[in-house]
Formats: sequence, structure tokens, C-alpha cells
Amino acid sequence: MKTSLILNMARALMLARFKQTVVAGVGVVFSITMFVTLLSFMNGLNQLLDGLILNRTPHIRFYNEIKASTSQPIEASEAFSDHYHIIRSIKPAASRTSIYNNEAIIRTFKDDLRVKGVARKIAAQVFFNVGALDVSGVINGIDVEEESRLFAFEDYVIAGDFLDLKYTANSIILGKGAADRMLAEIGDVVQVTTAQGNRIQLKVVGYYQSGLGELDNVQSYASIGTVQKMLSETPSYVTDIQVKLHDFDLAPEMAREYKEIFGIDADDIQTVNAQFEAGTGIRSMISYAVGITLLIVSGFGIYNILNMMIYEKMDTIAILKAIGFSGRDVNMIFITIALAIGFFGGIIGLFFGFLAGLGIEQVPFELEALPTIKTLPVDFNPKYYIIAGVFSLVTTYFAGYFPARKASSIDPVDIIRGK
Repeated sequence: MKTSLILNMARALMLARFKQTVVAGVGVVFSITMFVTLLSFMNGLNQLLDGLILNRTPHIRFYNEIKASTSQPIEASEAFSDHYHIIRSIKPAASRTSIYNNEAIIRTFKDDLRVKGVARKIAAQVFFNVGALDVSGVINGIDVEEESRLFAFEDYVIAGDFLDLKYTANSIILGKGAADRMLAEIGDVVQVTTAQGNRIQLKVVGYYQSGLGELDNVQSYASIGTVQKMLSETPSYVTDIQVKLHDFDLAPEMAREYKEIFGIDADDIQTVNAQFEAGTGIRSMISYAVGITLLIVSGFGIYNILNMMIYEKMDTIAILKAIGFSGRDVNMIFITIALAIGFFGGIIGLFFGFLAGLGIEQVPFELEALPTIKTLPVDFNPKYYIIAGVFSLVTTYFAGYFPARKASSIDPVDIIRGK
């Protein structure tokens, strides 16, 4: 039978039961709209939550870990070589925390095409001298411009200019929690004592707030030169090398590779933040599960409507088969009806889903703990729209297939005789 004739018959049947067709279409529109909106919003939240940690975390961190010596003096004695050694209360070895020959290591990283950028860092344990009290904290000495380029440092500076760290001598950007505890204002001078007993006065040029209270209460930032001077170290002194990759999935392999080459400790982002990736995966699975459930529910609605249509159009189907329509033609007519509902309902649903995402994105969402977030996050990734469109057609196809197969098996003689 000609395709045009089948399409015309499908159109006539849809218009004959226009209200039921509209109800089925509305079910598809609602399901697709909620599917797209839910995925866009949930994945936007995932990116927000992960970004609080992952944006500020290097893909690979190289450092020298303080640990106990793997060999003890007694093991070097031939007199006890055949004895079983039981050694208690082993203390960490007096190993250096700085990275030896770090300039050559950094050049090697920069020559690697997999590396996006490298930033040096020094972590110094200090005490802020506030009157008669000493407040413990950590001052991170950073390469200001590289830290901003690779880890969006400036986005978390909620007051002051982050470049003042570079151009103002002996300056510091305090963590917001630490500043509140010390009642330190921008322009104030705070006194700092290092673990080695060195004292230095630093001018407060800004506040830093990551959104993680535990970090903001203890961590502050200064230029790498200021921290080197504070620790009475040379300009080559560095405790951490932070590496950002073009593809962070390569981090575990590269961490192992360079750890063996340079003989220093390395942490990769997947290992350190495995819990965040697991949480993101679970939230995404829940989003997809809810969205697919909505589509399946709308499919059952289409299935019921087509079943009712077939029951009410038994005589029409009998006449069609009596005048020459085959069972396959009847099958195609009802599948066409289902796919038409799925296609046009899906298109409208995708459009409304996009509008819903734009609406959510305009909702104010300002928290003191999240200074970089102004509105609710939404992810407009095209893959959500593609998935929704495909599921719309697949669900409606199967919703129409079984009623269509039932219609194609109807014997016109039995229907006419019954009438």
C-alpha cells in the first residue's frame, strides 16, 4: 500500500479521536520536559558540587611525604642478620619536604603535550599571633597568575584584588573563616610565627572563600616569594608541584609514570577524590532512572489510548481490510499514529524543557558560603536532548506496536458478522 495513503489514514484516525490524541501528546510533552529539566538541573548541581573540590584540586600533585625509613640500623649489622627484628615506636625519618631540582622537573612537565599547566606551591604551618592567643593555620605560597589560570583562584577571592599578592610585598589573603576569627580587616597587619620560630608581619589584602568551611578557617594565601622569605628558604624552595592535564583521566597513569622517574610521591585526582566521583555517578543514575520512568509511564498512556481507539474502530479496521488493506498496512497505520505522537510531543517537550532550564537558571541562589554562585546551576548539554528524543520515539513505538499488532490480526468477517 502506498505510504501516502497510510499516512492519510493515520491522520484521519488521529483527528477522529482528537481529544485522546491530545491527551497522549500532552503525556509525552510532560515526560520529555521533566526528563530534560531534571537531567539538566541535577547535572548542573553535580558540576557545582564537584567544582568546589575538583576546580581547586590539581590533577596530579607531586610532593615528598614525611614517612618512616624503610631500613633500620639493626638491619645493617651482620651480627643480627639471621634474627627476626621487632622494632617499636619507629619515628619518621629526617627527610626533606622540599622537592629537589624542581625547576628541571617543572620543565619536563611543561614539555609534555598532555600537560595543560604547572603551578608551584609551598604549604607552611603557622600561628597567627592575635593578642595573647595563637591561632593555628596554613599559609599556601602560590604562583599567583598560574594559580588563577589553572585553578580559578581569583573566582574565590571575595574581597580585594588577588594580584596584590604579587605586587604588594609581605601581603596575605586570609581565608574568610580565619579572618572572622581574628577580626582582621583589609589593610590590617597580622603577625605570623612559623613552626621554625620565625616571625613576620603580613598585610591583609583580601579574603578567600572556597565554600568549604574547614578549609576557609585555616587556609590563607601569600605569594611563593613571601612564604620562602618567611621560612628563610632559598628561591628554589618548593614543597608541591601541581599539574593540570588536558584530560584528567590520564592522571593515574601519569602519576605512576613520573613517580618512578623522579622518585617523589604523587597523588592523582581520581584516587584522592574517588568519593566525589562516586557521588556524582549515583546522582546521575537517579536522575536518569526518574526520567526514564516518566517516559515509560507516558508510554503506557499511549498504549491505553491506542487500545481504546482500536476497540472503538473495529468496524473501520474491518472495512479497511475488506477493501484491500493488509494486516501489515493496518499495523503501519497505528504505529504511525504512535510515532507521530512521540515525535511531535517530543519536539514540543524538548522546547519546553529548554525553556524550563532557562527559567531555573534565572532563579537567584546566593549563599555566603558559595560566593561564586549567583543563580541555580543548569547544564544545557546537548546529549540530554538527544537521549530524550530517542527515548521518546522508542517508548512510543513500543507503546503503539502491541495495539497495532492486535489490530492487524482482526478478521473483518467476524467483525461484520457481529455487526
